[in-house]
Amino acid sequence: MMILGLVRWMQPVHGYDVRRELLSWSADKWANVQPGSIYHALRKLTDEGLLRTVSVEQVGARPARTTYEVTAKGEEEFETLLRAQWWQLNEPPDPFVAAFSFLPAMPRDEAAAALRNRANLLRAGVESMRASLDSDWVRNRKPVHVGWMFELWLARAEAEMAWCERIAERIESGVSYLPAGLEGAEGWSGWKDGAPDAE
Repeated sequence: MMILGLVRWMQPVHGYDVRRELLSWSADKWANVQPGSIYHALRKLTDEGLLRTVSVEQVGARPARTTYEVTAKGEEEFETLLRAQWWQLNEPPDPFVAAFSFLPAMPRDEAAAALRNRANLLRAGVESMRASLDSDWVRNRKPVHVGWMFELWLARAEAEMAWCERIAERIESGVSYLPAGLEGAEGWSGWKDGAPDAE
């Protein structure tokens, strides 16, 4: 959707300019758009009839530069993809959640320290985002909705920071990871508290 939307917005446009724009948005970090895959995606979208080649220019020994624009089919596909993302909730896979599901495998002190470290990393990101929000770059050179996206990222990061601190405290307090009825129950024998075994 990102590449199709950018071509639609900037058309007619060279693939190089699409790549440069996506990188200026840091889309590789939040939209799963890898810089090395952009040219391949442009060719694939063209093969699928969603884009069309307007021209191919060769300047000296430089690689040929292809200019693209969106087809009627591409317009329809972009509208479909855009509305699907606005009206649906899609949770991105998070490797941390996968690791957290095995919390009892971690020693309690390490788990609490890791959560506090995660909160500190998030805090550094929040400070960076706040600086960006207050910068001339966001306030005067970007559309207003870019600032609103930063506000969303800030809210998510602040909520996760608070959660990390809260759970670290619970872990340190020694609260059991299993409800009383499951402790020692069949099927949970491998589910040990990460604290060292008593000698």
